[in-house]
Amino acid sequence: MSRAGGILRWRRASALRSSLPSGALAGERPPSGAVLFSGNKRLLSTAKTEPRICIVGSGPAGFYTAQHLLKHHKLAQVDIYEKLPVPFGLVRFGVAPDHPEVKNVINTFTQTAHSDRCSFYGNVTVGKDVTVEELQKAYHAVVLSYGADDNRTLGIPGEDLDGVYTARAFVGWYNGLPENRDLKPDLSSETAVVLGHGNVALDVARILLSPLEILQKTDITEDALTALARSKVKRVCLIGRRGPLQVAFTIKELREMINLPSARPFLDPADFKDLGEAVKDLPRPRKRLTELMAKTALEEPGEVVSGRWLSASKEWSLKFLCSPLEVLPTADGKQARAIRLAATRLEGSGDAAKAVPTGDTEDVMSGLILSSIGYRSLPIDPAVPFDPKRGVIPNQSGRVLGAPGLYCSGWVKRGPTGVIMTTMNDSFDTAQSVLEDLQSGALDFPDAKEGFGSVRSILQSRRIRPVSFSDWEKIDAAEVARGKLAGKPREKIVDPKEMLELIGP
Repeated sequence: MSRAGGILRWRRASALRSSLPSGALAGERPPSGAVLFSGNKRLLSTAKTEPRICIVGSGPAGFYTAQHLLKHHKLAQVDIYEKLPVPFGLVRFGVAPDHPEVKNVINTFTQTAHSDRCSFYGNVTVGKDVTVEELQKAYHAVVLSYGADDNRTLGIPGEDLDGVYTARAFVGWYNGLPENRDLKPDLSSETAVVLGHGNVALDVARILLSPLEILQKTDITEDALTALARSKVKRVCLIGRRGPLQVAFTIKELREMINLPSARPFLDPADFKDLGEAVKDLPRPRKRLTELMAKTALEEPGEVVSGRWLSASKEWSLKFLCSPLEVLPTADGKQARAIRLAATRLEGSGDAAKAVPTGDTEDVMSGLILSSIGYRSLPIDPAVPFDPKRGVIPNQSGRVLGAPGLYCSGWVKRGPTGVIMTTMNDSFDTAQSVLEDLQSGALDFPDAKEGFGSVRSILQSRRIRPVSFSDWEKIDAAEVARGKLAGKPREKIVDPKEMLELIGP
């Protein structure tokens, strides 16, 4: 291995492990020539100016970027801006309420926020309340980590009918995202259709079918719990354009659906009968996932009756090789009545296989249709380059192309894919680029920058009231107290005005 290659691999490995407790890697030494920021007195003792770094977005990408910067540069001052009064992004508003273990990462983010070199400023919309150019004047580096705030549309007739919702809006509704608090989805249809075969699609199906006694112990909003208690949904059909070998959900999510006590799975054995040879050559995770689907499809009726689905009053199914063509309306033209599907066939194999229409169609009757075909990032400011086709900021290792001092991490950097661990590694990579540019002189450091000192006056002139992390902790305490009264971990406050009133003047 070359010396340069060894340095690069050491940096990457260190980035992946940087969240381990101090001393966990005792004795580990960088290869000769590696740049180490933390603890390097020769490099840092001569720097009289503290590098001021701004991060836009307080979800996993923002907090992991901040964590890495603070750990590996002992003088860095990091400010995190968030448009909502509350932090944590998709960990708070995207993770399913019955997955509390995934939300434990909030504890790590809170530790980062409590650092005396880190500040949180919520209730500040970058691109509106303060521009990116104004932030660049105030900070040595600006990292855009604001995620994907829009939905991919189906682009079919009837998409705007009542009864048709994006999974993003539905998830935001039951998770208390302020913009979705008034969604009021119509759950009067016995059959729900979910378009998509990803983890979010399974989350939505699971919430629709879960016993109330399970959901009552989570942080799902009270409005959602009340609506689900009245729900008429008995069947959920999850529809995908491609086949069993291309599903995007994970085996963990699939197991949860299969083990759901109130709902029986219906998978067509014919969908799996010709996959034998193909399965042999699959990577192990994909192979195990496919084998579990096939096993579930091939359950004998006798096993089902005597087994775990004996008392199931609801059901769910996976439907493959179908693409949405049109949402069909009721007689008055206002409400969804059914969805027309085009049968597809695959060209190619594996993840690269493409779905091509065969010319056949099928109508599935449903008054509740949820589109779970992905998220999309939006441009934040005219000053920031943006690729509208891919929905990302053009970058190289997090460095925004053609914009020195500007960086990006998370979904707006790579697209809305991967899990929280993927975002962690991606954010560490961007943070490392910032650190390297501070060291190399690519940034205008050590020229002095005022950071929030200059931004504060801008916000005051525009009558914007930033929310601090200690302010958030008042909201947090109120939510936990309300939840305790209801026997829940918390009862989320969904109105930003109420949040600000609770904080006080």
